[in-house]
Amino acid sequence: MAAASSATSVHDFTVKDASGKDVDLSVYKGKVLLIVNVASQCGLTNSNYTELSQLYPKYKDQGFEILAFPCNQFGGQEPGTNDEIVQFACTRFKAEYPIFDKVDVNGKNVSPLYKFLKSSKGGLFGDSIKWNFSKFLVDKEGHVVDRYAPTTSPLSIEKDIKKLLGSS
Repeated sequence: MAAASSATSVHDFTVKDASGKDVDLSVYKGKVLLIVNVASQCGLTNSNYTELSQLYPKYKDQGFEILAFPCNQFGGQEPGTNDEIVQFACTRFKAEYPIFDKVDVNGKNVSPLYKFLKSSKGGLFGDSIKWNFSKFLVDKEGHVVDRYAPTTSPLSIEKDIKKLLGSS
């Protein structure tokens, strides 16, 4: 697995899925990705999960994928096990996109993928992820194109997704 410092794209990383199996992110080459740190008990949970579940079926056949990474670093709002998290997202919000193993997005145990995402798009937010539902938009080559605040509505990103997919 590539270190965040030598990686050139998100496709250089291997992460664990919710059942603990390794997933090589190069399987997503050629797809536009929206990578989101999710939580089940956040004030932003309903709106974000609802809108993500509206966007996904609309664009998944055009090469769009949402990668959800549960994280319990913000107000302890994702305390559940991976099974509970998947159950929550899939039952309550009909999430059909992959939900991965719980990760740290900040601090000394930060996931290498998140280290890479943050180093690609720090900017206005500084390096650290501020809250649940920070979003990174990644192009088909695995490069981070944009970063959105937790309060940015997923539907407001739709035009950027369409641009990367090449659909008008």
